[in-house]
Amino acid sequence: MKPVTPDPVGPGQESVWSYPRPAIAEPTAVHIQIVFGGQIIADTRHAIRTLETSHPPTYYLPPDSIEASVLEDSGGTSFCEWKGMARYFDVIACAERRERAAWSYPDPTASFEILRDHVAFYPGAMDACYVDGERVTPQPGDFYGGWITSSVAGPFKGVPGSRFW
Repeated sequence: MKPVTPDPVGPGQESVWSYPRPAIAEPTAVHIQIVFGGQIIADTRHAIRTLETSHPPTYYLPPDSIEASVLEDSGGTSFCEWKGMARYFDVIACAERRERAAWSYPDPTASFEILRDHVAFYPGAMDACYVDGERVTPQPGDFYGGWITSSVAGPFKGVPGSRFW
């Protein structure tokens, strides 16, 4: 495997190649907004972000910051070696539905207890997601839920050839 060369880090940026492995979760006071079905379905300054080498941050929102009627349990689970068992939700608003577009960890591992019942959204499945007013670019790939903004430098896992990063 060819070694990865991190992109240059500009002023006010952090490199995803400086993020730890295994992943960590930490509170953040950035302003998160999620738009779906033409309406704001989530809004908070009390998110948790997860950081992992080569991945842009993923944001987990507290349940009270999400419109109550937009999440419907979709069944199915997946397993993260660090966070534990995830459950998935369909996101529904204004007669629109995105299947398995959000997930949470109802019983996370001890290291990720801070994520309990918080919900993450795939930004590519929403109309738009914002961090401090900046529209997010979804992390490449159909599995990853990272949020790319101008504050992070890559390259980001999910691009072709990154499977074993």
